[in-house]
This record gives sequence, structure tokens and C-alpha cells, in this order.
Amino acid sequence: MLKRIRKIIAPALIILLGISPLALFARAESAPASFPEISSPAAVLMEFSRGEILFSQNGSERMPPASLTKIMTLFLAFEAREEGRVSWDDKVVISEKAWKTGGSQMFLNAGDSVAFRDLVTGIAVVSANDACVALAEHLSGLEASFVQEMNNKARELNLKNTRFENASGLPHPDHYSTAEDIALLSHSLINKYPEVLDLYSQEGFTFNGISQMNRNPLLGRFPGADGLKTGHTTDAGYCLAGTAEQNGMRFISVIFNASSEGIRQKDSEALLNFAFRNYCLETVFTAGEIVATTAVSKGEEKEIQLEVGNDTEVVIPYDRKDDLEIRMDVPEIVTSPVSKGTPLGKVEIILDGTVLKEEPLLASDDVARAGHLTLFWRSLSGFVSSLWTQLIEKIQNVLPW
Repeated sequence: MLKRIRKIIAPALIILLGISPLALFARAESAPASFPEISSPAAVLMEFSRGEILFSQNGSERMPPASLTKIMTLFLAFEAREEGRVSWDDKVVISEKAWKTGGSQMFLNAGDSVAFRDLVTGIAVVSANDACVALAEHLSGLEASFVQEMNNKARELNLKNTRFENASGLPHPDHYSTAEDIALLSHSLINKYPEVLDLYSQEGFTFNGISQMNRNPLLGRFPGADGLKTGHTTDAGYCLAGTAEQNGMRFISVIFNASSEGIRQKDSEALLNFAFRNYCLETVFTAGEIVATTAVSKGEEKEIQLEVGNDTEVVIPYDRKDDLEIRMDVPEIVTSPVSKGTPLGKVEIILDGTVLKEEPLLASDDVARAGHLTLFWRSLSGFVSSLWTQLIEKIQNVLPW
């Protein structure tokens, strides 16, 4: 059985904890700094490595998501490809319904055969509504059937306040989501299919001789920005799910119902700037670092060292380094033989009582089972040592000193 070892404070360690004064998801006792004032009605900031919401302003309020809907559409497209139900080179015949779809388009023509890859790119880069319908029909037969899959996936991802009525985000009274749900969806998409950022970060897309620029205002302006999606309708206002990576840290910002493109961009940049200025990344342990030992029963060696399996990098507010703790779970004894790399315990990095990261502890070397002669002499040595210890104790008890 694993024996719980007392917490050991580790002053030089760093890891993420969501901190949010005046926010719905506050977890830390104090914030590294005051969050910026956000003008948009709803906004969320998420740290990517743990999916922790650091700031939420009306983040659970249901609102029209507009084209942020397409994040789910692409999630299902990548999932279908992963499952082998479609390939990038599959030809999709464009229906009249897809051709007639209004709003932003890649200008598909009814009856044309278009590569699935081009539809996905058109959705990611130029927010093509016509491509959403064509993709949905190709994968599910009808857009309505695809929308059912979208809602099933929303439940699977625990998007508690999201409901889809179409694949594109065109207005519908029963089509809604929240800034928090979109942040969670964005996190799930990037985490499972990081290659999607190669599409979202494209500056433009040309199809049938028509060139259009990516509408994401963060691209080329905010350092490290590589996604995700803009959205706008009269009811939804100006929306943006943005993400950027700097110095090994990634954050996701979501803005709902901004009053203008400028406010949408300003609020997104304010959240991301706050994140990168007030959080930091540091290596707690390096791969192969020895952090514990444990006894070995009947082994050629009497104990074995335990090492951390991977580099342990963590994100926290820059001023919380001294508040971190290490907790180790290691066995009191293991039975030989032991192979190098065998998991024999774990180490946890903790802040304010929350486990921020967990890494396995591995056997640092092989330990073979000892031979019978070795075990005999070891047992005899232990017996003699025990007798000698008892004799010394008796002498000490008898002599008058």
C-alpha cells in the first residue's frame, strides 16, 4: 500500500492556480494583480494547461454565440476524420441548401464537388456558413442530424448552458451558449486536435479565385496569437474566442456581445495581456530527477531510488512561488524484481490545498531478485546484528553508569 507522506513545502516551485477576485470561479485567496476592466457584457479568461477559469464576467449567462458555434462544427469534423469516417481528400457535393446559405461564405456553387479539406479551411479561416451546411450534410446526411450530434457532444463535454440549432451560428431563438462553455469547448478542441491551430492561424484563404482574409483581429497583432474564432450578428453583438501562446504558456479569452469590433479586440487583448504579465512558467522537476527512495524486499539492492518521469512545468501567478507544496505517495517497500521505469508512486504539486499537477515516480534502475545464498547471509547478518544489539542493551542496563 502507498503511504501518505507529509506535505513538504517547496519554495522554488511554480504551478497554475485559477485566481479571480470578483469573478465567478475564484479559487485563490488573493490575486496577483487587479483584473482589467472589461466593457463587454460577458468575458472569460482560461489558463490552458489545466483548463482553469481565471476570470469570469457573466460567464455563465446564456447568449447567442454567432459564429463561435463553428468551433463545435470543426470539433466534429476533426473527430470524424480521426475515426476514419472521412478523409481530407473526400469530395463533397454541394447541395442547393448549402449554396443558398446566407451570411459569410466561401462562395460554393450547387452541384460542385469540393474537397473536405477546403470546407474545413473555409470554416476556420473565413467563417464560411455555406461550408458548414455542406460539411454537416456530408457527415450526417442532414444538417438537423449533424446538429443533434453537436448537442450530444456538448453534453459529453459538460457544456451545461449550450444548445445548437444549426451548424453555423445563424440566429435562432433556441441557439445559445455562454462564454464559459465556449472557453471549455475551445480548450477541448485545442487539447485534442492541436493541429487545428494551423488552420485558425492562416492569414487568408483563396477558393475559386476569391481571396478573403482571416477576420481574427488578434492574428499578426497580439504576440503568439494563433486562433480561434470571431462571430457577429445583430443579436449576438461582436464575439471572439481568442488564444495565444508565449513562453510555453497558453491562455484562452472569450468575449460575448461586445458593442463594436474595437471593444471586442480591446477586451480580448486586455485579458491576454493580463495573463502573460501576471503568470509565469517554471520547471518544478526535470525528467530523471531523483526525489525519493523506497526499500526493496529480497532484492540484490536493499533500496531503490525513484525519479520523476517527465519535466514538470507549472503555471502560477508570479508571486505565489513560495506558497507551493510537494506531497509524495511512495510505497514503504516494494518486492523484487523491479524493472527500470516501473511506476512506484507519485508526486503532487499543491497550492492552497488544490492539486495542481501530478507526476508518476518511476524506478530509476533495475533491481534483480537476490539469490538464495545472498538472502541467507543477509538473514544471518540481520540475526547476528539483532543479538548483538540486545546484548549491548542488557550490558547497559546492568552496569551502573
